[in-house]
Amino acid sequence: MSTRPPARLHVLGALAALLLWTVTAAHATPPPARADAAAPPPATGPVTHCAPGGTLRGPHGQYADIALCVTNTGATMTVSAAATCRRGTTRVRPVCRTSGTWTARLAGGPADRPTATGTLAGRADYPGPGTYEIDAAVHVRSDAQETDLHGDAHATVTLTDAKPQPSHRVDVTTAGGAPGVLRPGTTSTLTYTVARVGDQGDGSARLGLIGEESSGIRLTTTDPRCVNPLPGRYPSTARSMYALDCALTDLQPGRPATVTVRATLAAACSTIVSKLGYWTPRGQESTGGMLTGPTLTCDPART
Repeated sequence: MSTRPPARLHVLGALAALLLWTVTAAHATPPPARADAAAPPPATGPVTHCAPGGTLRGPHGQYADIALCVTNTGATMTVSAAATCRRGTTRVRPVCRTSGTWTARLAGGPADRPTATGTLAGRADYPGPGTYEIDAAVHVRSDAQETDLHGDAHATVTLTDAKPQPSHRVDVTTAGGAPGVLRPGTTSTLTYTVARVGDQGDGSARLGLIGEESSGIRLTTTDPRCVNPLPGRYPSTARSMYALDCALTDLQPGRPATVTVRATLAAACSTIVSKLGYWTPRGQESTGGMLTGPTLTCDPART
């Protein structure tokens, strides 16, 4: 008597094998992408790099683990400190706030020549890709006032984003005296030139000039686009004469704007810093940038 299975079983076995092969092939690892295939689009938006910054300890068992983070937003960056607070061996972790200042130096560069400085959570110019040594003087406080720590944090952070090409530029010239140097007890005529040099953004920008409030400096202009800030509550009409705010609306590549300012210094010296804020429209998102313009210094010996 023959023990061979009927032909129908051979057919069913072949069909099962074919089905198994089809399912396996469908879930197999896909072949490598072609060399000429389009690369995925780069990530957009701010990029944050964090690194451990050390631990601050108090006299009664308080301590805070610090992380230093750098967030790159194109032409600017923000350095912040995050703290995880504890006390002794308890599991209580109070909510902590951090404040302080920071200094960044390019790794391997001179220790006495910082690449960038600023306040924690404040904005600074982005110096470009590289590995940076970041030192921060940190003050950590908890809501319950059980933690009040001061100390230094240190971290090494590698930034990889390319520094974008500038979209705006601010220049200043002075009439009379040494170029770019102010003198106590004198009035200098300053001409600021604001140029849009890239296609990003639009014709709107705000130029801000700020002297040192305690010095008694006065910044004035007849340009109708500029005003001295009005800091008080209504109906106060007192203005901050040490600062000037200019709203520019017709900037185009090849069509810069100029603003003429008179800076009157009292007996004390004062520097004048300049900032330019501008929009970079992206649909209905609130985007924009801030550019640090030239700083005019003051020489007390030049009276």
